[in-house]
Amino acid sequence: MTVFRLALAAASFTLLVTAADAEPTKYPLTLQNCGETISFEKAPATTVTVGQAATEVLYSLGLGDKVTGTSVWFNEVLPEFKAVNDKVERLADNDPSFESVVAKRPGLVAVQFVWHVGPEGIVATRTQFHDVGIPTYVLPADCVAKDNTVGSDGTRSALFSTESIHQGVRELATIFDVQDKGEALVADLKKREAAAVERARALNPRDVSAVFWFSSPEKDIDPYVAGRKGAPAYMMDKLGIRNIIESDEEWPVVGWETIAKANPTLIVIAKMDRRRYPADDHEKKLEFLKSDPVASQMDAVKNGRIVVMDAHAMDATIRTISGIEVLADALDKSGQAK
Repeated sequence: MTVFRLALAAASFTLLVTAADAEPTKYPLTLQNCGETISFEKAPATTVTVGQAATEVLYSLGLGDKVTGTSVWFNEVLPEFKAVNDKVERLADNDPSFESVVAKRPGLVAVQFVWHVGPEGIVATRTQFHDVGIPTYVLPADCVAKDNTVGSDGTRSALFSTESIHQGVRELATIFDVQDKGEALVADLKKREAAAVERARALNPRDVSAVFWFSSPEKDIDPYVAGRKGAPAYMMDKLGIRNIIESDEEWPVVGWETIAKANPTLIVIAKMDRRRYPADDHEKKLEFLKSDPVASQMDAVKNGRIVVMDAHAMDATIRTISGIEVLADALDKSGQAK
């Protein structure tokens, strides 16, 4: 057994012990969350989610019976949660109205993106919810070392880390007094990430680059691609892959001429069920890459090095770990590792 594997085994054992020894929540509970102070006299009886990431964290913590409404979906729910999700009202596939969320009278609104519920939230501000007695919790992955006032999806001042995902899991577990489940979930996420990274290290990749294409307002115009500090950049950094995009914005718009000139080894495209933009459909992305006179000339297109990944894994969510696993598999199959 390698030193790395011994360390991984020891870390996993420690995390399992921590999960077993987790202390119950002591109420009243006060937390600092994305610039706001939130307090709870007891565990919320119900919650509405604005963002798939928050929904799947709550389901993963065994709190599906507390969720009375969901919204903002990119992909189908994880298969293991289909049964519980089928019982929950979907308020909207995309952005819910403030009124529809308030009508559920939730004890908590759990939020994925600051731009939905934040200082200039398109659903509402946090103050609007708090004024009607509904606390809000925003997943830290969308606010830690991130300025959401710059660019359409914000800009990061430091490279995203899965530690902010773990923080969100642990804090929601604390709010609902299920810390043991929170620690178990974090332990599993860490174990899976470490295993994927070890596989990539064993491949010893050299000068492998990539671009992540999320979507485009129109199929044949400049795409939204992953900047150098978001969740996709973290995946690439962990696996020894160079991101060809230099912007600090979460999802900057970059021209195909620029992308083609960089000629990435891998092109990773988002697969989603959302249909807000024409290029949300990954089949249309594939069609464009193979037919466009510029994009079709890239080596990745000519050699079939196009990776399809769930869109939700490209955001800072618990599915980011699945994204790392998918990218590690693609690296192995690409023939570019040494």
